[in-house]
Amino acid sequence: MKRALKAIPKFKTEAEERTFWETHDSTEYVDWSQAQRVRFPNLKPSTQAISLRLPLPLLEQIKVEANRRDVPYQSLIKVWLAEKAEQGQGAAHGLTTSRSTRRGHATVLTERERHGGGRGR
Repeated sequence: MKRALKAIPKFKTEAEERTFWETHDSTEYVDWSQAQRVRFPNLKPSTQAISLRLPLPLLEQIKVEANRRDVPYQSLIKVWLAEKAEQGQGAAHGLTTSRSTRRGHATVLTERERHGGGRGR
C-alpha cells in the first residue's frame, strides 16, 4: 500500500531549502521508485583553467608519483590540493610556509617536519 506523500514546501532561498533537506527525510516527500535517470548535456564544467609555475624537479617528482599510481599528473595535483584544502588553512592545522633560498620557491612544512620528524612524504 502506497502512503500519501507530504507536499514539498515553497522555499524563499536556497539556504532555506538546504536546511530543510538536511533535517527531513526525502522519502516522505518524493516517491524515489518513480525516479528516472536524466542527463544534462549542456552543463558547463565548474572548473577553471589556471597557470601554475612549478620548479622542474618538483614537477618531475609529481609526474613520477602520478605514473606510479597510474593517474594523470594534473589529476593527482587536484586530489592533493583538495585534500590539503579540506584539512584547513595555516598554523591552525600545523602548516607554515618558509622561503627556500636554494630553489627560490615556497616550501610547505607539516607539523612533523617542523618538529624534526623528516619530510612528510
